[in-house]
Amino acid sequence: MMEKRREQSKGLKKASLAVPGLGAMGNLAGGSMVGGSKIGGLEGNMRGPRITILVREFEDFENYVGDVARSFLRQRPELPFLAVAENPPYPPLALPEGARLLVLSPSPDQPPQTHRPEFNVQTEFALLVPDGVELDHSRQIERLIRELEGEGGGPVRLVAAPVLTRSAVQCLHLRVNLREWTATYTPAASGSSGSVCTALQGDAVVLIRTEDLFNLSVPLGRPLMSSLFVQTSLRGWKVKLLEGPSFSASHRPLFSSAHNQWKADSRLKDATNHLMRSFGLKRVVLPDGRDQWFGCSKETARCFGTVRDDTPEYLYIERWTPPCCLRALRETTKYVINILESSGVRYWLEGGSLLGAARHQDIIPWDYDVDLGIYLEDVPNCDYLKNLDSGSLVDANGYVWERAVEGDFYRVQYSEANHLHVDLWPFYPRNGVMTRDTWTEHKQDVEFPEHFLQPLVPMQFAGITAYGPNNHRAFLELKFGEGVIENPQYPNPAKKRLDRSRTIGS
Repeated sequence: MMEKRREQSKGLKKASLAVPGLGAMGNLAGGSMVGGSKIGGLEGNMRGPRITILVREFEDFENYVGDVARSFLRQRPELPFLAVAENPPYPPLALPEGARLLVLSPSPDQPPQTHRPEFNVQTEFALLVPDGVELDHSRQIERLIRELEGEGGGPVRLVAAPVLTRSAVQCLHLRVNLREWTATYTPAASGSSGSVCTALQGDAVVLIRTEDLFNLSVPLGRPLMSSLFVQTSLRGWKVKLLEGPSFSASHRPLFSSAHNQWKADSRLKDATNHLMRSFGLKRVVLPDGRDQWFGCSKETARCFGTVRDDTPEYLYIERWTPPCCLRALRETTKYVINILESSGVRYWLEGGSLLGAARHQDIIPWDYDVDLGIYLEDVPNCDYLKNLDSGSLVDANGYVWERAVEGDFYRVQYSEANHLHVDLWPFYPRNGVMTRDTWTEHKQDVEFPEHFLQPLVPMQFAGITAYGPNNHRAFLELKFGEGVIENPQYPNPAKKRLDRSRTIGS
């Protein structure tokens, strides 16, 4: 009796994993076995095929997904074929028998498994196929499987074949630095038997184990190649790009009109923006060295909110100042210093900015503003400062000059929208000591001997030559304590401490 109940229990568990029309999910990540060993072809034992065809990248206004399905199913009618879309395409796809549409956006009247791809792919492998690609012979897929299985448990977790010609796809190295919100692509060398790298750019068919695909946090994001390789490179996985044979594609270019091409390009730009923002990537360095920016600008708010306890919000998620914010701070610094110098206002790098110049010749990687000291008696020399007793001034280049509400100092913001800023702290000499009438609670906001400013000396900072105190080490140790240059730390260690084991070049 107990044995019978156990068997019934097993049956219930298996049924609970089933999706209507798909069967049980027991072989989601497993290989097909015969006599205890895997079969190298497309089919395993009675459990069915080893590979599912996935088409993710296509546009609803013009596509050839139906042709792709017919081409693959003509050669291998038993292979599962899924077209994957965020929302139901309009006009609807004309798919042949054996091909299905998977819509990723959830519907309130459906169970969760209907829109989750991991419940809809039961095979050992997934083949990611671009729109318009054709299968000439099943040997092309078998070759990809053999190549991937031949890599064993090594770092190569994806294998790709070019579409049309090898020159249609480029093998790249991709380095993703989440702490600095940056992804950097560089060209990779190719070999005679194939290229091993960390990212691809161009037209390619990609094979990956299903288990690996669905271990990614966003397995089928768009743009697919960008989404895929950002995640795989962070895991240390590599892709092998075969020199051939190439897959055919009679529909190239994909779009029949310039208008449709423009629509596709616009959607690609929007999808890329959404993807990079969701991954927390603000800067992408392209293979040719150009930058793509996905963060703040002069027309938008900065990337972080009001700073509390001297600890910006990004430090709590183990990140540093976004590169777009650093770029804005550098631009503002260069602009302000140019005006101060041309107006005859003596200035010097102060506080954390001087510390950054001493350590990095730049802004500290986690800092969120720039501090300059100025001589109070020189303020009337600058048209932007002398009339700032109240209110603010927006200059011809969009920078906002104001007297700070937090105390007796001046602030220059990047723009009316973006409040990244340079603070100007007025000091005056009294009996050989530089002092101020009001002070903040910052420990570095203290009096100091004027001889540190006689003379001021040039220092490299934020891409320009600025001026700083002579003997900047003694100046910084007076303000922050001994060894401050060699021992970096976040502004408020009581709230968040710097993990020095992860700090390189800081």
